Amino acid sequence: MVEKLQKSLRESATARWTALAVVAFTMLCGYFLTDVMAPLKPMLESELLWNSAEYGFFTSAYGWFNVFLLMLIIGGIILDKMGVRFTGLMACFLMVGGVAIKYYAISSVFPAESTLLGMKTQVVLAAIGFAIFGVGIEIAGITVSKVIVKWFKGKELALAMGLEMATARLGTGLALIITLPLARSFTLPVPVLIGLILLCIGTIAFIVYCLMDRKLERSIPKDTAPEDPFRFADILFIVKNKGFWLIALLCVLFYSAVFPFLKYATDLMIHKYGVNPDLAGAIPGLLPFGTIILTPLFGNLYDRKGKGASIMLLGACMLVGIHFLFALPLLDHWLIATLIMIALGIAFSLVPSAMWPSVPKIIPEKQLGTAYALIFWVQNWGLMGVPALIGWVLEKYCKSVENGVVHYDYTLPMIIFTGFGVLAVIVSLLLKAENKKKGYGLELPNMNK
Repeated sequence: MVEKLQKSLRESATARWTALAVVAFTMLCGYFLTDVMAPLKPMLESELLWNSAEYGFFTSAYGWFNVFLLMLIIGGIILDKMGVRFTGLMACFLMVGGVAIKYYAISSVFPAESTLLGMKTQVVLAAIGFAIFGVGIEIAGITVSKVIVKWFKGKELALAMGLEMATARLGTGLALIITLPLARSFTLPVPVLIGLILLCIGTIAFIVYCLMDRKLERSIPKDTAPEDPFRFADILFIVKNKGFWLIALLCVLFYSAVFPFLKYATDLMIHKYGVNPDLAGAIPGLLPFGTIILTPLFGNLYDRKGKGASIMLLGACMLVGIHFLFALPLLDHWLIATLIMIALGIAFSLVPSAMWPSVPKIIPEKQLGTAYALIFWVQNWGLMGVPALIGWVLEKYCKSVENGVVHYDYTLPMIIFTGFGVLAVIVSLLLKAENKKKGYGLELPNMNK
């Protein structure tokens, strides 16, 4: 009875697409702040005297609490126990608080000898703020994933997830393109302040969604039987599922070759391709803008035609070739970098458009919050470790100084990213074989006939 009533409410196209638009805007605001510091690496080094290792330490903070304090897994359990409204608002407040700390850190002057945990106080405070923000944005991500499944299961699920991801990537693209010009025109902290204001608006947007969600629940009669509740024993069911672990491994390997790369992509354009610093963020900014069109397109293809496992394999194969081309020293013209970045945008659209809608085919809906949280937790190991690794490699093996000017050779870091792509291909092949063996339906359409 409950399922029938919920289904009838979801039949309203206006209601479900409006709900998607509201939560997608909140994620756009969050993703703007995820990458707002990436183009500022040169200014952090010149104005705040950070080095690549310190920048890598700061960037790796994104996953500290999610990984070591298990905050993502706890967030997933809270999501399945308390629902999307409570968890989503909690995530928004964590994001706002974390960004406020980060803004305070980079906008304040600290004595040169001021240290905390053996590092510059400013770097550590900024990192702590980014770590708190990382908890919020990741919990928001799993919450929005469950929101979309709630409204679109059996309908345009992959298309809806693709549109949400595309909107979020718009935030990433804006951060990569406008952040450095804004900082140069005003001051370094200004882009972070703008992002903080934008995030407050995004929090208000999620409150609007909460009203919609409450209206949905109130439309269900109180005397109807509740669905089988989530139990902690369900976690064991998830972690014993081989298909779940293959999705999780593909996620961490693929995203470790993309998101940490974006943290250094602007610097790569400056040091390898000789792009003017004011324009260097525009080339990496092409990647998220390409996904705005392609991710929903590939998601719609998955909804109607299927072939999800094949789509993920194709994207992983493309990733290997793309990072290998970035690693070749002879290919150093900015136009070549632009073409390779466009290709990376295609690969970045293929894998997520099929990966996230595949999870509900492997895991029951009542366990989805925890399942997404566990996948995001595995992913955060990469988002935490890879940026720190790349920063350390750059500082130790790839740095040279000529006439007082610091230069970084990005050949070795790009080879490391290529290695992640190779591993992603292997896992994609294993996932395709497991799907054939277990019959998850990853090659079948998502939409009910």
